[in-house]
Amino acid sequence: MRPYDVLFEQGLARFDPERIHHAAFRAIRGAAPLTGRVLRVPSAPVRALGLTFPHPLGLAAGFDKNAVGIDGLAALGFGHVEIGTVTGEAQPGNPQPRLFRLTADRAIVNRMGFNNDGAEVVARRLAAWRSAGGDTLLGVNIGKTKVVPEEEAARDYEKSAGLLAPYADYLVVNVSSPNTPGLRDLQSVEKLEPLLTAVRRRADEVRPDHRVPLLVKIAPDLSDDDVLAVADLALSIGLDGIIATNTTTSREGLRTPGARVEEIGAGGLSGRPLTERSEAVLGALRRRVGPDLTLIGVGGITSVDDARRRLAAGADLLQGYTAFVYEGPLWPRRIVQGLAAHA
Repeated sequence: MRPYDVLFEQGLARFDPERIHHAAFRAIRGAAPLTGRVLRVPSAPVRALGLTFPHPLGLAAGFDKNAVGIDGLAALGFGHVEIGTVTGEAQPGNPQPRLFRLTADRAIVNRMGFNNDGAEVVARRLAAWRSAGGDTLLGVNIGKTKVVPEEEAARDYEKSAGLLAPYADYLVVNVSSPNTPGLRDLQSVEKLEPLLTAVRRRADEVRPDHRVPLLVKIAPDLSDDDVLAVADLALSIGLDGIIATNTTTSREGLRTPGARVEEIGAGGLSGRPLTERSEAVLGALRRRVGPDLTLIGVGGITSVDDARRRLAAGADLLQGYTAFVYEGPLWPRRIVQGLAAHA
């Protein structure tokens, strides 16, 4: 058993997951100057979105919601960091407790509810980070403010895009979290097309000299037909890519006792139970879009074999989050080294 496994099982797993997240994140930020010199990862450049990534693996949105630890996370070996989800207005998110471990499944259930400092504050933070020389490849994931009605969603996303696009290497429209009421309804192509078009227009207005790549992040719970409809929409409007997938509302096939699952209640499930469906969605997307769009595979990637299969299914880039929690700070380095060894 690895030292981190002992630490996790005998220590971290005994405490509230959200408290541990904040404590671990403070440690990551504090150790950043040393970590970057110690944890070297192989270079395996990937060209995607018009950018050169140092290797395929990045950190998914949700870990650094407010852009406070980009350098520390990059120092652990992530080739890109996606911050957020950031909303047009600051919001506290859902009541606690709102983050739960399903250890037997190497999974997490969250109903955080897009708790974040809001686009204006995050934009100021990113401006200071860029001015100080921040050069990690940065994705900015934007979502809808909870109190904004659906008919005003495009304007809310536009506000975030206008404030944050100047500092982003790519933008992601998140319409797939299950924790904001009505958000997933925006995945229907009739609603998604005007939303993406509005965000594209606003990003171009604030960056007239540079086209910021725009992606959409979709749920694994979409039907196969709806997945293909999103793929067709992405091609028709010139979207740059798709991230597959977000968390699931399904609870099928879990090892965790049903009583515990019912006790936890609603929320998005991430981690190992998503592996099969996320890989299938990504494969269906690649077959539909061909080589024309960048696809980022996320959901249940834990091992080097998982990562290799996702790349073989058509992913240009990979992301992880839940495995980072269960596998520890050396996880990104292990994945990248493993991929390099099999290259």
